[in-house]
Amino acid sequence: MTQGQRRIPSLSLLVAAVVVGLDQLSKHWAVSQLNDGHAVHVLWTLQFNLAFNSGMAFGRGQGLGPIIGVVAVIVVVFLLLSLRQASSKSSVVAIGLIVGGAMGNIVDRLFRGDAWLQGKVVDFIDFQWFPIFNIADMCVNVGGGLLIVSYLFFQPKVDHV
Repeated sequence: MTQGQRRIPSLSLLVAAVVVGLDQLSKHWAVSQLNDGHAVHVLWTLQFNLAFNSGMAFGRGQGLGPIIGVVAVIVVVFLLLSLRQASSKSSVVAIGLIVGGAMGNIVDRLFRGDAWLQGKVVDFIDFQWFPIFNIADMCVNVGGGLLIVSYLFFQPKVDHV
């Protein structure tokens, strides 16, 4: 493995670690500052409003937390293994964003409940016209979009013989 090939997983893991750190810090703030039920108006329709989600995105699948958690772990493992084939820095960053976001929500499912994977994900970013979400959710979505763009536009050209 060359020096450049070693840096690729390192960059992705660094991005993932930063995402998990920011996500967990923001959730800690939300739980400690918004636990009395009040919302903090930020700008226009944006407010910080504490909510807990035992399901998946947009409040769907309530009570399926353990299944969602296991699927998320499988996706994270698959993405980390796919780093070997990552061919652009944008795809490496995208994988880091997705892995970090998934891990941020997995941490909630592991440690914010009474039993293994029974925890609820902390959401607090509320536009009032869109489902409430968190930094991990944003990173998964931005990373997914970046991965698609990377695949479409930044893949190395292959000459067909």
